Amino acid sequence: MGDKIFKLSRTSIGANINEAQDAQSTNDFISKLSISLKEARESKYWLELLKDLEEIIKLLVSIIKSTKANNAKN
Repeated sequence: MGDKIFKLSRTSIGANINEAQDAQSTNDFISKLSISLKEARESKYWLELLKDLEEIIKLLVSIIKSTKANNAKN
């Protein structure tokens, strides 16, 4: 699910920048770029979350391995 949301936010950034190039007014231009900025921040959030999840996965694997090893000794 996260991958799909991340992909949508990535494509929205470029789409809104592209639309800003043909803006009807300065306010329209600012609006389109502001949407792109929001989408870029959302993409950054998903990337940070993925990085955090990798660390969590590593920790969980380590805990499981050490628990199994300790259990085998007993």
